[in-house]
Amino acid sequence: MLIRAGYEIRFETEIPTAMLALLSIHPSRHKDLQTPQRILATPDVPIYSYEDMFGNICTRITVPAGGVTLAADFVIEDNGIIDERAPDGPQMPVELLPDDVLLYLLGSRYCETDRLMGVAWSQFAHINNARDRVEAIVEFVHHHIRFGYEHARPDKTAWNGYQEQAGVCRDYAHLAITLCRCMNIPARYCTGYLGDIGIPPVDAPMDFSAWFDVYIDGGWYTYDARHNAPRIGRILMARGRDATDTALTTAFGPALLTSFQVHTDEVNSID
Repeated sequence: MLIRAGYEIRFETEIPTAMLALLSIHPSRHKDLQTPQRILATPDVPIYSYEDMFGNICTRITVPAGGVTLAADFVIEDNGIIDERAPDGPQMPVELLPDDVLLYLLGSRYCETDRLMGVAWSQFAHINNARDRVEAIVEFVHHHIRFGYEHARPDKTAWNGYQEQAGVCRDYAHLAITLCRCMNIPARYCTGYLGDIGIPPVDAPMDFSAWFDVYIDGGWYTYDARHNAPRIGRILMARGRDATDTALTTAFGPALLTSFQVHTDEVNSID
C-alpha cells in the first residue's frame, strides 16, 4: 500500500525567532520511503537536523522576521497490516524490565502518575493479565473523554483530561499512558500521520494524530484510546515520554500559527 503524506504550515513573526521542529518521519520508517522526504522552507532559510535521545529527527531553524512556511510531501510504502494486539499473558514484574524501559514508568510533564495512582488502582487492580489491563484502560479512556478540537489547549495534562472529560487525541493518549504507568506497564507517547484509510471518510480537517505504545512481554505494541480500534497506515514521526518530547514545533519567542494543512491519503502510484 502506498500513502502520500505531508503538510504545509505557516508561522508569522515580527523578529527572527529560533524554532525546533519534529516534522520528519521517524528513522524507523526511512526504509519505506518511495520518494524523498524533505522539509522545504519558504523563504529559503538554513535548516539542519539532529537525532535526539529518543531517536527522533529534530530540525532547527531560525524563522525570519515576517515568518516562514514549512512544507513537505512524500510517498511511503506501508504493509497495510492493522495494529498488532499485545500477546496474552501475565504482566512482567518491574524488577525484570530492561533498564531503558523504566523511564516509561515514571511521571512526566503531562502524565502525573502521582495524581492518578488511586484512580488507576481502583479501576484496574483486579485485572491480572497485562493485555487485558491495557485494553481495559483504553476502553475506559475512550469513553471517559469527549473528543472536540474546541477542547484543545497546550497546557492540558492527563489529570486535567480526566477531570474535564474532554479533549483531543493527545489528551486520550496522555490519560491512557498515565494509567498504564500507574499499573506498572511502561507506556510511551507517539505522534504521526493517521489518515482515514480502511475506514469510512471522516468529515473533519486532516491533522496529525497521537497514540501510544505499551511494553508487554518484551516488545512494544501500539494502542489508540482516541479511536479504540486497530488501524492501518500509521506513519510514526516521533515518540517520547509525552507531548513535551514530541512537540511538532517549539518556538523560542513569539510565533503565530496562521495556516495548518496536513494530508494523508492512499494512492496507487508515486506520481
